[in-house]
Amino acid sequence: MYMALALEEARAAGAEGEAPVGAVVVCDGAVVARARNARESAADPTAHAELIAIRQAAERLGRWRLSDCTLYVTLEPCPMCAGALVNARIDRLVYGAYDPKAGAVGTLMDLSSDERLNHRFAVTAGVLERECSAVLTEFFRGLRERQKVGG
Repeated sequence: MYMALALEEARAAGAEGEAPVGAVVVCDGAVVARARNARESAADPTAHAELIAIRQAAERLGRWRLSDCTLYVTLEPCPMCAGALVNARIDRLVYGAYDPKAGAVGTLMDLSSDERLNHRFAVTAGVLERECSAVLTEFFRGLRERQKVGG
C-alpha cells in the first residue's frame, strides 16, 4: 500500500521531467510525508525524494529523530540518502528497485548495517520491484529517444 503511494510520487516526478523516484514516510501507521525527486526544478543536487520526505517528516513531527518511522522509496537509496537515513535514525527502509550504479543499502555498499556508524536500520528490498523498475526504465528510454531526435 505505501509503496503504491511512493510509485504515485515517482510517476508524478517523471511527468515533471524529474528522475522518477518517489518516497513516503510512515510513522505509527500514518503517512507523515510524501515526496518526489526535484533536482531539476529546484536546481538542487540534494533534492532527492528521500531527503525531501525526511525533511517533511521531521518538520511535521517536530523532531529530527525518526526512530519510529519507515521510509518507502521506489529506488534503492544512494550514499547521500542512506547517510541521511542513518542520521535521521530511521527505523526501517523499504525500497523497490535495486540501483546497480549507486545503491548504498546492499548493492554497491551497505550503510544500513555498517557497525562503524552510530545507527543501523532494517531493510526490506524488492517490494514492487518490477513496477518500480519499469517506471525508471520507461522514463530513461523516453529521454534517450527524445535526445536522439533532438540531437
